[in-house]
Amino acid sequence: MLLQDLKPFLLYCTLINYAILLVWFAAFVLAHDFVYRLHSRWFALPVERFDALHYGGMAVYKIGVLLLNLVPLLALCMLS
Repeated sequence: MLLQDLKPFLLYCTLINYAILLVWFAAFVLAHDFVYRLHSRWFALPVERFDALHYGGMAVYKIGVLLLNLVPLLALCMLS
């Protein structure tokens, strides 16, 4: 695979992953109580811990998207 073929692939990966992150954030903000009730059926979590887990999960996901998608895309753009 040529380096030029990787640029659109990484761009689409970045956009799709950020769309997933935005949907996750919107669901967390707009449907917080519903999502908490759904998860509290399976796990005994206080609200504070539930919020911290989701916030930490979003942070790890965002860092993963940055390191695995956006940084290689920027490096390929700098090479060309």
